[in-house]
Amino acid sequence: MGLIAPFSAIRYDYSKCGGDVSGVIAPPYDVLNQGDKDALLARSDRNIVGIDLPHLPPKSAGPAEAYERSAAMLEQWLGDGTLIREEKPSLYLYHQCFEHGGQQYTRRMFVARVRLVPFSDGSVLPHEKTFGGPKEDRLALMKATKVQLSPIFGIFSDPADAIGTAFSKTASDSPDATGTLDGVDNRLWIVSDETTVDAVVSVMSDKSIYIADGHHRYGTALLYRDYLVEKNGGPLPEDHPANWIMFVLASMDDPGCLILPYNRTIGQIDVATLLDTWSEGVESCGADVADVVLFEGSSGVETPVRFTNRSVLGSLAPDACEAWRRLDYAYLHRYLLDELLAKKLGKEPKLHYVKSVEAAKKAARDHDGVALLVKATPMEILRGVSEAGGLMPQKSTYFFPKLATGLAMNPLG
Repeated sequence: MGLIAPFSAIRYDYSKCGGDVSGVIAPPYDVLNQGDKDALLARSDRNIVGIDLPHLPPKSAGPAEAYERSAAMLEQWLGDGTLIREEKPSLYLYHQCFEHGGQQYTRRMFVARVRLVPFSDGSVLPHEKTFGGPKEDRLALMKATKVQLSPIFGIFSDPADAIGTAFSKTASDSPDATGTLDGVDNRLWIVSDETTVDAVVSVMSDKSIYIADGHHRYGTALLYRDYLVEKNGGPLPEDHPANWIMFVLASMDDPGCLILPYNRTIGQIDVATLLDTWSEGVESCGADVADVVLFEGSSGVETPVRFTNRSVLGSLAPDACEAWRRLDYAYLHRYLLDELLAKKLGKEPKLHYVKSVEAAKKAARDHDGVALLVKATPMEILRGVSEAGGLMPQKSTYFFPKLATGLAMNPLG
């Protein structure tokens, strides 16, 4: 069987909302807090967040009754027609139109099932390590609902834009659903035309998929399949839906496929201490050649520095690939933070991970610390690390914008 396949998604009945799903879609569960959930449910009591986020925070498994409520709500919405099951296996063309840095972008993507394989297979490649707690929460929800609610975001190489060509006729039509979320215009087309579907499946047959966002969700899908294998006393049939997992897929060559920086802050420290501790690894420089800018919360002063000892990663991480050693986040974490600062402090420094520059500066001010304003990971570095089987430090990429949850859901049984 191929790498990707169409599927009969569970989705909202778009006709009941005039094709506007703004009130029922939500950001990914792992970026939401209780206030966010309440605000989404205030827009509509049928917002997908009511099912997708039964327990807060979703960093560990919650009580069983929380997931049972989600399963009951899902059945209720299917029963009353809020949600429906697509009659014909389909792909779903998905565009996000947004503004960043004063420029307008459209990230062109599509939703499909991807064959669930171990990372050792080489067809699906990770770039970050995962942790057990979040997978416990998602696994409990998956067992209760038997549905994958949130997609995984994957990217692939397509410099000739063969996928864009295959979907060109569909993209010229009016979308079946639209929805605005956090200033991003989401557009979805249902693609059941067999000629288009077959063309897309064929183009994707020999490609590798790189996980951009959703490593925990992929790991959860593997655990869920293992659970079913154990429960059923043997391997699942090849066409069993749990052998597949829903992805939103985008070309890494698409101008709208943006990777933004993921900044860090360290509390209760000043720039002078960092510069003294890191004297063998950084030096002050002009802002135009800086690898990282240190923002001191107490003074508001910015200090650009550049990395001066990149070769040290050869001895600190002799098994790491060349792309990993070129990664700014690898130098920052493995050498400056783990090797130099941790030894001076006698413990690992406590980091806060912050996306925007302004939020990072605010955190530095609030915690009397320093914000580390970093550069975005280049796409070629992500690709090189993934292909070599390496793993980047936590939160080394921030794909913008986040995908919407609720446009399509993947039944697993």
